[in-house]
Amino acid sequence: MSRKCEICGKGQVSGNNVSHSNRHTRRKWNANIQTVRIDDNGTVRKAKVCTQCLRSGKVNRAI
Repeated sequence: MSRKCEICGKGQVSGNNVSHSNRHTRRKWNANIQTVRIDDNGTVRKAKVCTQCLRSGKVNRAI
């Protein structure tokens, strides 16, 4: 199971933690992915969707 939005493809991004002494260590930022029930052409299924897609109305949620 990947940590990717099924609608827009948003996933993990990587970068650095930078301490006060300016040391760099690698880290990851995870996208805010929610498992929701969606209405997909009349069928109800579960999908992993980011909260940006949920808020913008790109997903029809099932009741």
